[in-house]
Amino acid sequence: MKTIDEMLHLELLTAEQHGDISAWIARSASPDEILQMPARLWQAVERASQVMGINEDLLRPPAMDAGDSHG
Repeated sequence: MKTIDEMLHLELLTAEQHGDISAWIARSASPDEILQMPARLWQAVERASQVMGINEDLLRPPAMDAGDSHG
């Protein structure tokens, strides 16, 4: 929910979209139910995620002992 709130704060979602998405998530009992969110809401989340760079953060490989001098 924090990410959705941040999207609203950054004006990447409208108040109506934020309310609809928040309500959908709140009444969903499982991740599968969240995935059934209407396309218009998913599209809004996807657009906001792209602007925020969330997708890139999720796809970036983890730093494997970047500061480790062993080896």
